[in-house]
Amino acid sequence: MSSNTPSYTYAEAGVSIDAGNALVKAIGPLVKATRRPGADGEIGGFGGFFDPKAAGYDDPLLVAANDGVGTKLKLAIEYDRHDTVGIDLVAMCVNDLIVQGAEPLFFLDYFATGKLENGIAERVIAGIADGCKQAGCALIGGETAEMPGMYGDGDYDLAGFCVGAVERGEQLTGDKVAPGHVLLGLASSGVHSNGYSLVRKLAEDKMWRLDRPALFDRERLLIDALIEPTRIYVASLLPLVRAGKIDALAHITGGGLLENIPRVMPEGAQAQVDAAAWEQPGLMAFLQAQGNIEPAEMARTFNCGVGMVLAVTEEHAAAVSRELEEAGEMVIPVGKIVEGPRGCTVRGAAGTWSARDAWEAQHLA
Repeated sequence: MSSNTPSYTYAEAGVSIDAGNALVKAIGPLVKATRRPGADGEIGGFGGFFDPKAAGYDDPLLVAANDGVGTKLKLAIEYDRHDTVGIDLVAMCVNDLIVQGAEPLFFLDYFATGKLENGIAERVIAGIADGCKQAGCALIGGETAEMPGMYGDGDYDLAGFCVGAVERGEQLTGDKVAPGHVLLGLASSGVHSNGYSLVRKLAEDKMWRLDRPALFDRERLLIDALIEPTRIYVASLLPLVRAGKIDALAHITGGGLLENIPRVMPEGAQAQVDAAAWEQPGLMAFLQAQGNIEPAEMARTFNCGVGMVLAVTEEHAAAVSRELEEAGEMVIPVGKIVEGPRGCTVRGAAGTWSARDAWEAQHLA
């Protein structure tokens, strides 16, 4: 090699292996805090082990889910709110597992950024560990990717992967749902992790001051109301699922009430939701008023204050409501199942809307 030829290093290209190693060491205690039967909570190998038998399963079906946080991350980055988006990441995955009747067992994360800033990364991963503890699953591994030129300064992205289990024959498929079933909603903690592209557009167009108290809650800054992490429903729902008291669950994410409830309905069962049965949370009412958002658009974009919907028989409704309230949930009677084509209608003060109506309003206007 010529002495005039410069010696290139990975660090000069923008990737610090030392920073990555330091992060793994720093998050070790966070990972260990998520230990549960079946996983020892150690990281650093090429893969993470999980023992279903040690978790108490005899003949388990494995259920897998993956998701991200979406453009909510832009708010977290712009306003230095990195501590709870990890909870969002876990919530979006584990709430999808419980609707299948599955207990979340283990979680892996993917954190990608242009330049690894360990202080920020550690805050994000601390939130992931917190979410795992709330859901009762182990954080058994992950990947941190430092990719200069791929992301802007300070930007990062997240993806999460979770595997759960349910004993064969005990999975929730929605096939038991029939006319006469009652629909119960569990209150959301806010916008959760869907609809933030619309939220951010409103914030820009209406020139919101996110660092000021919210108009609907003068005790909180608007940014704190918007960044509130997604509620994790696993701990409160799992005992009732295992007791056979819930016949179907719908996680209210992108598509809102209109499009998520039908996903767990069999043919011949139609969900009728009465939006007048509960008061819209202040944040939802604020978003609707600020954007002059039509009711149908609200019902398929945001959760409208309901993050999870349960289908239960009328005989179980009172007991299920009581147990969930004792577990800390706010339970809202949101509607019923009637005979009809599979789908969902949402009735409110502005009339009755179906998912088809909402599509036509958007595409045929």
